[in-house]
Amino acid sequence: MAFGMFLALLDIQVVAASLNEVQAGLSAGPDEISWVQTAYLMAELVMIPFSAFLARAMSTRWLFAASAGLFTLSSIACGLAWSIESMTAFRALQGFTGGAMIPTVFAVGFTLFSGKQRAIIPAILGMVSVLAPTLGPTVGGLITEYINWRWIFFINVVPGIAVTLLTISLLHVDRADPSMFRRIDWLHLVAMATCLGCLEYVLEEGPRLDWFGDSRITICAWLSVVAFVLFLERSFYSTSPIVRLTPFRRPSFVFACVFNLVIGFGLYASTYLIPVYLARIRGFNSLQIGTTVFVVGLAQFFSTIIAARLSEKADPRLVIAVGMPLFAFSLWLTSQATAQWGFAEFLVPQLVRGLAIMLCIVPSVGIALTGFEGMELGYASGLFNLMRNLGGAIGIALVNTWLQDNARIAMARFGEALGRTPQAFNEAVAGIAQRLATVTPDPAQALLQAQGLVGRAVSQQALAIAFDDVFRLMAWMFVAALVMVPFAKRAAGGAGPSPNDSH
Repeated sequence: MAFGMFLALLDIQVVAASLNEVQAGLSAGPDEISWVQTAYLMAELVMIPFSAFLARAMSTRWLFAASAGLFTLSSIACGLAWSIESMTAFRALQGFTGGAMIPTVFAVGFTLFSGKQRAIIPAILGMVSVLAPTLGPTVGGLITEYINWRWIFFINVVPGIAVTLLTISLLHVDRADPSMFRRIDWLHLVAMATCLGCLEYVLEEGPRLDWFGDSRITICAWLSVVAFVLFLERSFYSTSPIVRLTPFRRPSFVFACVFNLVIGFGLYASTYLIPVYLARIRGFNSLQIGTTVFVVGLAQFFSTIIAARLSEKADPRLVIAVGMPLFAFSLWLTSQATAQWGFAEFLVPQLVRGLAIMLCIVPSVGIALTGFEGMELGYASGLFNLMRNLGGAIGIALVNTWLQDNARIAMARFGEALGRTPQAFNEAVAGIAQRLATVTPDPAQALLQAQGLVGRAVSQQALAIAFDDVFRLMAWMFVAALVMVPFAKRAAGGAGPSPNDSH
């Protein structure tokens, strides 16, 4: 089950380093290619909270098997896509079917194990949930460079079939209740899907379409708000709600969800920003990007061992109180980047980030899910995992907006500075043009080339400054989240049922 969740989370970012190749292969426009990721996230966000209801209706065994099997089939369809429209549809199907595996694993882990074994579950599943999206760009970059971008999706086939068959043969934790399908509140389901789908659209497309200056963004934002109000009404008053919000009665669960929102923001935004920096500023290809960012995964692996040991012995709030500032420090180190940074310069900041993230997520999983049992555990797991993915969606949208705004501000400042010394600027351009004249006989053409080179250099420096500003803002956000740490007490009742009780 953990491996199935790894596949579902890996595919969120597996295309991150290969979007240029996918765009060329599908003859897609630059505005269309972002939907390869957006469609997956939108569908996955809808399925994650819905999975607890389906697990009760179908049984965990058959829900997980169906999810893994359909995820495998949709991966084949993605690899065979012939246009950007077909790819978008298949990616949405892939995200929707794979989304059920994520919260189900957490619920089963906390159901089957107790005592010291249960204490290890947050570390194991936390590592998988963080390692998968971090390794996504690396895996995608290597496959694209040495085989073909379509194999980014085909690699899911063999492990997907194995997970499906092993789930059917090994997983027996509960019984199905098909009568729940006859009582399903369709209005509640539609409200949830509309709210999350429209919210994801607003977050993904807002930076590109100038937010509420575009009528489509405004309409989707209103639809999301109205659907959210209807979702809350159905959650409280429906006789058979799709999602129960009762876990939020526990303050510890609320604080853990807020932590997970912040963690998702930092995890997905940083995983997104580094490849963008390397592609746009350094001009790295997919392989170079992948080999630069993979060190985060190595640090996360070793950090899991530390976090697991600490989760057994230390107060989880103390572990988070170390992890949050350490993550902020890694972001601050990254905010020192210049336009010349590459693998060597990013090494230490990424290692620190990999060590820090597990110290944040492992204790937050324990705080969130300890004390819940049975049906409540499934709903709590769905809501908790939704917060991480929602934080990632919000994070990517905000950092894109910050990046655009800060780049424009930096360009304006460069323009002001150059305007104060026009003679020196003109002399510099003329000097470059003279050197270019040795290979370009036409003086006018050499001057144009010199102006273009200077313009690109200024744009590159402005973008590098914008990246630094964004990482600095994110660092302060993690520092601010420390205010909540003293209030995030873990609920009692962590022993939970034994494996025999779960049957």
